[in-house]
Amino acid sequence: MQRRDFLLSLAGSVIAAKPLLAGSAPSVITVYKDPGCECCVKWVKHLSSNGFVVMPHDVTNMNEIKRTMNVPRALESCHTAVVDKYVVEGHVPASVLKKFLAEKSSSLGLAVPGMPIGSPGMEGGKPEPYNVLAFERDGTSRVYAKR
Repeated sequence: MQRRDFLLSLAGSVIAAKPLLAGSAPSVITVYKDPGCECCVKWVKHLSSNGFVVMPHDVTNMNEIKRTMNVPRALESCHTAVVDKYVVEGHVPASVLKKFLAEKSSSLGLAVPGMPIGSPGMEGGKPEPYNVLAFERDGTSRVYAKR
């Protein structure tokens, strides 16, 4: 092995290990989305640019995914995701999701119902205020964050 190859290999190892050395490996989030939904693609990019490792899956049975994940009908949006033991419904900002994950909440997950303008993935137009809701297995929810 030439010195140049060795140094490149070593540099790659250090870069790959950096999140572990910093004490926080990135969270892996699996996103279930409709194959034709552009706002879902934008939300995936938002998560990626904020340190998440995103595993997108195009599916045609979104209603079945939402039922399986216990997403209350009133909180539905266009995509459903799973990270750690939590469900994430809709355009939840990465910063709010990181805070929620760090708290190790007992809630089932977070949701941004509908598709509010100005939420991650729904940029463009005049932003509207929206709530990020924490929800439970029994379908109850509470405001977790205001945006």
